Amino acid sequence: MELSPGTVDRLAAEYEREAPFHTVEQEAIETLPAAFETGEFGRRDAIWVVEWYYRREMGAISNRERREREDAFEGNDRRVVKRAIVDAAHAESLDDALDTLTALDGVGVPVASAFLFFIDPDRYLAVGECEWTALLEAGQLDEPYPDPPTREEYERYLDSCRSVSKAIDCDLWTLYRSLRQLTI
Repeated sequence: MELSPGTVDRLAAEYEREAPFHTVEQEAIETLPAAFETGEFGRRDAIWVVEWYYRREMGAISNRERREREDAFEGNDRRVVKRAIVDAAHAESLDDALDTLTALDGVGVPVASAFLFFIDPDRYLAVGECEWTALLEAGQLDEPYPDPPTREEYERYLDSCRSVSKAIDCDLWTLYRSLRQLTI
């Protein structure tokens, strides 16, 4: 499928109507970037990002495995979590942000990408099999989803998202919604 402006707009609108997480995602997009930049957020906000990452993929991983991953993150000291998120929000580069976030227990590149998405949705997009596969099927990526993606693979994915976003003149949040809708 070609990712044209009309197609992306239509799919994003469908996602808004049909996706169970859209309302809370929209609220998080509006509130978390400033909170993560200033450090004015609570532990639940950080935990929510991890839960959101796994729970939006309903059925993709077992409840036991999901819970183990969420528990690993929840085991981090709250001050360490807060510092890591604020540092990632102020990082000079993607590598610096990933270094900071992946130092936390329970955070690999995919979950770090979710934090980056809510830190700056104009620069970053969460990566998962759904979004990756949609880009693959649209001819924007060459290889199937690497589970989990490396930093380099995330950067390639992010470059592809930014390229599509620029080519069709849409923001990354709109592109995200359309990619999700393509594979639902």
